[in-house]
Amino acid sequence: MISEKPEISAKAGLEMAQAAIAFAQENKWDITVAICDRAGQLIAFLRSENVILGAIDFAIDKAFTAATLRKSTADFGTRMASAPGLSLGVGTRPRLMTWTGGLPIFYNGVCVGGIGVSGALDHQDLSCAQAAIDFVGLRSDA
Repeated sequence: MISEKPEISAKAGLEMAQAAIAFAQENKWDITVAICDRAGQLIAFLRSENVILGAIDFAIDKAFTAATLRKSTADFGTRMASAPGLSLGVGTRPRLMTWTGGLPIFYNGVCVGGIGVSGALDHQDLSCAQAAIDFVGLRSDA
């Protein structure tokens, strides 16, 4: 039997990216924002004009991590800090990010994707990500 799972649409992803950018602009922050589906595949991406270019890959990796692990990148970082063996293994895996700014996106308790924001301070990245999730009426926790 094949079960259908909810998916985040490209339209919702773009709306979230636009909301994150708008929130950042209101606060005079420069950011990049990436939205991934639940498999970690990029579906939307935007950046502020003056953001540092290194933030591009960081945002994409934060979104990937949050989507595929179904937890925030900060929570994943905390877990890594308390488990030295885990950190050794993760160091060999590309794309996993432990910096604050990546959040899973939940709909009715099911993880449908992830958002990653980078370019500002950690708490500012996190605020932009949460504002984007709130804008479309989704959640960052199950």
